[in-house]
Amino acid sequence: MVVLILSDIHANLEALEAVLDDARDAYEGLWFLGDAVGYGPDPEACVQRLRALEPELWLAGNHDWAALGKLDPSTFNPEARFAAEWTGRQLSAATRAFLDERQPRLDLPKQDLTLVHGSPRHPIWEYILDAGMAASCFSAFETTACLFGHTHVPVVYEEGVDGAARLRYQPGEWLDLAGTRFLANPGSVGQPRDGDARASYALLDLERGSLRFERVAYDIAAVQAKIRSAGLPERLAARLDFGW
Repeated sequence: MVVLILSDIHANLEALEAVLDDARDAYEGLWFLGDAVGYGPDPEACVQRLRALEPELWLAGNHDWAALGKLDPSTFNPEARFAAEWTGRQLSAATRAFLDERQPRLDLPKQDLTLVHGSPRHPIWEYILDAGMAASCFSAFETTACLFGHTHVPVVYEEGVDGAARLRYQPGEWLDLAGTRFLANPGSVGQPRDGDARASYALLDLERGSLRFERVAYDIAAVQAKIRSAGLPERLAARLDFGW
C-alpha cells in the first residue's frame, strides 16, 4: 500500500490542489501530519477539501491549535500571530469542532510507525532541525519509523551507532529504507522553507519500506493576491516566492 503523506498545508488551497492533481494516481491512502491552517488565505476551504478525501489519519498542528485558542499565539512572531487570530475568525463551528478532536501524535504499532506534528518528544511544538536533534528523538518512539512535519523541510534522518545521519535523496526516485530506523518529514504543501518555492509532499510504500519525495509548482501569484485581499501581513505573501 502506498500512502500520500502531507503536512503543513497552511491554508494554501492552490498548493493543495496542485499536490492532489500531481499525486492523483499514485496512492491508496492519505495521512496528514498537521497545520491545515495558519498563514494562508483559505483555511476553511483547505480543511473542507482535505476532509472530502477522507484521510485515514489526521494530526493537529500548532497553528491549528492556535486558531482554536488551544495554544497561546503570543508565542508566535507578529505575522503568524495575526494570521492565527484572523484564521480563528474564518473557521466554521463544524470545522472548529473537527480540528479540536485532532491530536498531535498517533502511534501505529501494526504499521510499526509513529506520526507526530513536531517531534516525538514534544509533538505539538518542538522542531527537528538537524541530525543532532534527530538523534536525541529516536529514544522517544518505539516503532521503526517516525513521520513528522512542522519544519517545512523535506528530510530523512537515519539512526546510526553514533547518532543520526541526514540521507541524500533525489525527488521523484524511491529511497529504500527497509531495515533502517528513520525519521522522515514530507516537507510543506503550502509554505516550503528549504529554498524551493514548489509544494512538497511524499509517498510511503508500506510494503517495500521505501519513500519518495515530490515537488510540484503551483500558482503562487494567485495565493499572494488572496493574502493581500484578506489584509494578511505582506511578508506572508512575499515569502512564498522564495520558499523560505
